[in-house]
Amino acid sequence: MVLGSAATANAATVQTYPTAPGVRLNARSGPGTNYTIVRVLPSDTRVPIFCQSPGTTVSGYYGTSNIWDNIDSGEYVSDAYVNTGSDGYVASRCG
Repeated sequence: MVLGSAATANAATVQTYPTAPGVRLNARSGPGTNYTIVRVLPSDTRVPIFCQSPGTTVSGYYGTSNIWDNIDSGEYVSDAYVNTGSDGYVASRCG
């Protein structure tokens, strides 16, 4: 997986989390299902979480959540498909 400049600059300080097994996860341009899909992540990958935002509520592999994880510049995935070990925020809110 190739990380963008935002990810590269902070890769040493940001923890990565596994995505739901067997799921090809849509990365969107904003925190919701109404945003454009910018890429599809391969199944069984790990993603960094730079910040998190409230958005569309999604029911997924790890439950139902309205939290969206910023995984790269302009790329968000639903937290319902990321195993953070928490039902709440694990990173700061996106500005």
